[in-house]
Amino acid sequence: MDELPDHARRNRAYWDAMADQWVEGGRRDWLSNEPVWGIWRIPESEVGLLPGDVSGLDVIELGCGTAYVSSWLARRGAHPVGIDNSPAQLETARGFQKEFGVEFPLILGNAETVPLPDASFDLAISEYGAAIWADPYRWIPEAARLLRPGGRLIFIGNSPWIMACVPDLETDGPATDRLLRPYFGMHRFEWPDSDGVEFHIGHGDWIRLLRANGFEIEDLIELRPGPDATTTYEWVTLDWARKWPAEQAWKARKRG
Repeated sequence: MDELPDHARRNRAYWDAMADQWVEGGRRDWLSNEPVWGIWRIPESEVGLLPGDVSGLDVIELGCGTAYVSSWLARRGAHPVGIDNSPAQLETARGFQKEFGVEFPLILGNAETVPLPDASFDLAISEYGAAIWADPYRWIPEAARLLRPGGRLIFIGNSPWIMACVPDLETDGPATDRLLRPYFGMHRFEWPDSDGVEFHIGHGDWIRLLRANGFEIEDLIELRPGPDATTTYEWVTLDWARKWPAEQAWKARKRG
């Protein structure tokens, strides 16, 4: 494996250090009978992210964490492979595989340089994995390389709306209705109270990046929680997320 770039090395240490905080949530998601998406856990039946039939599809989950997304797909007949940058997160995922009796390959590595052959997969997916913790200018070309012609790319992360409105420090409270940083030039985010490195870009940049790497965009779904939704995350309130999109999901297909 290539030497990790600075942001990936920092993110490995960051996620290894807090992996134990994600065990409970990971088990909850492995137990879920229906996929749920984002911090508000919106059901797949309302979002419609996945293909109607995933049976037989070869899938790569980029930044799988505890691998609950791969577990949902495996139980629906897909053949997933999960890759994650954190050894500790993968240790949790392997424990869940034994606990729930759902087995699929798990690889330690950076989603920007996946050690697998070209055109190996029908679907690449990421929910808050590579989608925000890898550089899009590296992982999107890698996803394109890994997909077969006609293969699908699905990923979920934060909307640039929330990134423009959330304070620098968690102690300063959740996002407000004020623009706190520029929209233009968004890319690498390093928060004062976090050792991790995130990546977020604007909608126009996403469109150009996807198209430059051979993708046709099928949908941009701006996730809106229901009026009674709850979340454990404190950087956004339900009232905010009901007015403006805090999360977004992209669906694209690799041109044949």
